[in-house]
Amino acid sequence: MRFAAALLLFAASQAFAYTADELAAKNVDAKGGAERLGAIHSLRLSGKLLVNGDTLQLGYLSVVERPASIRFEGTLQGLTLVQAYDGSQGWKINPFQGRKDPEKMSTDDAKELAENAADFAGALVDYKAKGYRLEYLGTEDVDGTEAHKLRVTRPNGDISYVYLDPDYFLEIRTVDRRIQHGVPKETVTDYGDYEKVDGVYFAFSQVSGEKGSSDRQKVQIEKAEANTVSGDSLFRLPATQPAAAATK
Repeated sequence: MRFAAALLLFAASQAFAYTADELAAKNVDAKGGAERLGAIHSLRLSGKLLVNGDTLQLGYLSVVERPASIRFEGTLQGLTLVQAYDGSQGWKINPFQGRKDPEKMSTDDAKELAENAADFAGALVDYKAKGYRLEYLGTEDVDGTEAHKLRVTRPNGDISYVYLDPDYFLEIRTVDRRIQHGVPKETVTDYGDYEKVDGVYFAFSQVSGEKGSSDRQKVQIEKAEANTVSGDSLFRLPATQPAAAATK
């Protein structure tokens, strides 16, 4: 029994061989280092979005610009769904629901966009500057990989669990827990196919969906460009034309 207890103690000490700060630093280094990460002011990713069990394919575009602007587009049969955040306000255009004019989003609905903008390089990058609290929770199995698990707590109380590959220290999964309209929402995202963009590794494959649901959406990036975006008009809520002017 003493021998078994010693083994368990050894295993526990090995599991917590790193601190949260050390793992965050390793993640930054694995992506290319703080200097290269800081040099990326905007990122444009394009490819395809697969939904409905991969039976429906949309054109995909994601554009992000520091400090906190982001825009997503999904295009199908000439119609383009838009979701955007300009650093203070979120808005959307959803022609698939018969709405062709831009609409403001509530603060709750825009929360995910705001967090994606802040964390486009990852939640662990500059986490202290963003006011996040970081805790290391040991290792956990992720599809056969004993991944390092960290808990990220944001100032608004939302939580993300970040799972790092034990060899490469890059994200292989995140679990985001948000409260939207008073209801808990949990989203699982798996990452893979990391490619370099201006010396920084980004995941070119992302599979996400609500926890417990078999419905998943898959993003496959085919082209990436850094530091090509200028101006804020891409992210701002467009002015709508008056009905009379629109008919002329």
